[in-house]
Amino acid sequence: MRWALRVAVAGGLLAVAGVTGLGAVAAEDPLAVHRAEASAGKLEPVSAVRLEAGRKTFEAACMACHQANGQGLPGAFPPLASSDYLKADKNRAIRLVINGLQGPVVVNGAKFSSVMPPMSQLTDAEIANALTYVMNSWGNSFGNVATAEVTAVRAGPKPKQEAGSATEHPGTTVAELKYGGAPSPVGAAAQQIEMVTSAGAPDMTRAEFDHAKQIYFERCAGCHGVLRKGATGKPLTPDITQKKGTDYLKVFISYGSPAGMPNWGSSGDLTPEEVDIMARYVQHVPPTPPEFGMKEMRAAWKVFVPVAERPTRKMNDFNIDNIFVVTLRDSGEVALIDGDTKRIISILKTGYAVHISRLSHSGRYVYTVGRDARLDLIDLWMEMPGIVAETKVGLEARSVETSKYGGFEDRYAIAGSYWPPQYVIMDGQSLEPLKIMSTRGMTVDTQEFHPEPRVAAIVASHEHPEWIVNVKETGQILLVNYEDIDNIKVTQIGAARFLHDGGWDSTKRYYLTAANQSNKVVVIDSRTQKLTALIDVDKIPHPGRGANINDPKFGPVWVTSALGNEKITFIGTDPHDHPEQAWKVVRVLNGQGGGSLFVKTHPKSSSLYVDTPLNPDAKISQSVAVFDVNNLEAGYKVLPIAEWADVGEGPKRVVHPEYNMAGDEVWFSVWNGKEQKSAIVVVDDRTHALKAVIKDPRLITPTGKFNVYNTTHDIY
Repeated sequence: MRWALRVAVAGGLLAVAGVTGLGAVAAEDPLAVHRAEASAGKLEPVSAVRLEAGRKTFEAACMACHQANGQGLPGAFPPLASSDYLKADKNRAIRLVINGLQGPVVVNGAKFSSVMPPMSQLTDAEIANALTYVMNSWGNSFGNVATAEVTAVRAGPKPKQEAGSATEHPGTTVAELKYGGAPSPVGAAAQQIEMVTSAGAPDMTRAEFDHAKQIYFERCAGCHGVLRKGATGKPLTPDITQKKGTDYLKVFISYGSPAGMPNWGSSGDLTPEEVDIMARYVQHVPPTPPEFGMKEMRAAWKVFVPVAERPTRKMNDFNIDNIFVVTLRDSGEVALIDGDTKRIISILKTGYAVHISRLSHSGRYVYTVGRDARLDLIDLWMEMPGIVAETKVGLEARSVETSKYGGFEDRYAIAGSYWPPQYVIMDGQSLEPLKIMSTRGMTVDTQEFHPEPRVAAIVASHEHPEWIVNVKETGQILLVNYEDIDNIKVTQIGAARFLHDGGWDSTKRYYLTAANQSNKVVVIDSRTQKLTALIDVDKIPHPGRGANINDPKFGPVWVTSALGNEKITFIGTDPHDHPEQAWKVVRVLNGQGGGSLFVKTHPKSSSLYVDTPLNPDAKISQSVAVFDVNNLEAGYKVLPIAEWADVGEGPKRVVHPEYNMAGDEVWFSVWNGKEQKSAIVVVDDRTHALKAVIKDPRLITPTGKFNVYNTTHDIY
């Protein structure tokens, strides 16, 4: 039936003539006009031109998963050929292409649970042609899809985006993309890398090669690895890429794919010329960034105030135990803030985006490590606390720790690098590099050699003169004994791959750490120096140091939140008095949502705080949830931290709760854009009321905060 449509918009009222009752329907359904237009002869015929255009889009965006023959991959990606799921609902098919799909589906009687990322980078015409091609190929005769139909669906209601929602990057959630998508500082050293050419790869000029390697380190290395062996993303080595060819790779890079890159070209992030050189670049052998050995470290090592010239007692009136060391991420600085007066003591230039700050056993020295692998040593005893030494341990790093065992206090420091994959032992009071140890080795599961296993968290044992070192990609945990560094002893414990961060239980005997992409928590007994447990948890645990509470039902527990969902997981940690709960998940609570980075409590507190800075919902990312430890089943209360900060426009992500020394205040960073106003909000822990807002133009992108006393004594 063909309808004659005349549409007029006047005074905000829709008048539709020629279709009985359509005006009333449109008032309830804003897509009615689109659907009517599609039904009124707007469907494009199934022409050879459309089928050819659809084939090209399918091959660029869909074929890697669903295969050229439409049969998919058994157990992974569903078939499109003779698909009952596709045939049953055309509009559903359009929605899935635009919005993606996560969760189980049944196709032709078989269950599939893979993630289909949204293909929103494709135009309406490209989606319509691709679906028309699929619905008329491999024996299918399912009709066709009009561009107007795609336009109608795209204009309709959007599914709510959560932290665990799919993104245009294959297998990567919203929260993961925000967390792991930062540029690699290795790119700063890219100009040192010599040009590498490979047999069978297309030609490149030196200028093209240099430009491409810089793009790779800025855009790709964080997911695919410096050596392109794969990490979060798939491997991109020449044995894979040369088989695809330049034309395929150009489409692949430009438009994105469920099995490959985001849509760098169609999004405008890369020009067509840059897409072309990247397609050629990844067919060559990956250039290896320079190593960073003792020669380079000693050249970078600087002592500004020799140990002999430093004060022998505290020379200021600050209550240094209650100083907060605050990362100012994008300015490459830290702020020292007096926790008593809430005033800034000083702003110190450090490495870029300081990842953590750690304290010496004495509480005198602060060690900061930037993502650019620069370490700075801050002396809090000086009349005006300042940097007394500096060094560089590689091209990219995340971790630093000090020696805390009796007899070795303040003697040594250790830092772990992402590149090169190694850790460095230094003099604790001067940062003089003393010994470098590589982490390259075999993976815990497949027993394969990994060329760039990055060092994640490092903690100092209270049971032995040892550091516990997480090696991310291999899943190996190293117990590095510093009793005699000339004859060093390292105990290697196989755990689970993708080790990240973690902390101590309340007794400081057991170390619990997340293997986040393996969805496990690993437990190490630092006294017996053995693996105690591997505990399955939900998607992408991210505890920070975790939180220790005395659960009213299950006794001592350690708590972690997650990047991938809203779950807050409680693990029993008392094998002596609560053996039936030890090393088991005893409780799971729902928080505001996924995208959490840190949980926090204090031995003197009855509150448990959970941040969600990477949640895509602004109401969630700009607030925190707080639970009453004595009444966990009652749910959480939301504190509107960003609203209290009153800093104006911007993302205003609320991140990293940190207690003061007394345990009666909690500090939160309101992390805004570099050109926007940020702040630190101080909350009364007992009443959960606003206590203070610290604002200063110098507080640029504040993130992590480290209270001197709590960090020194591992209080969390």
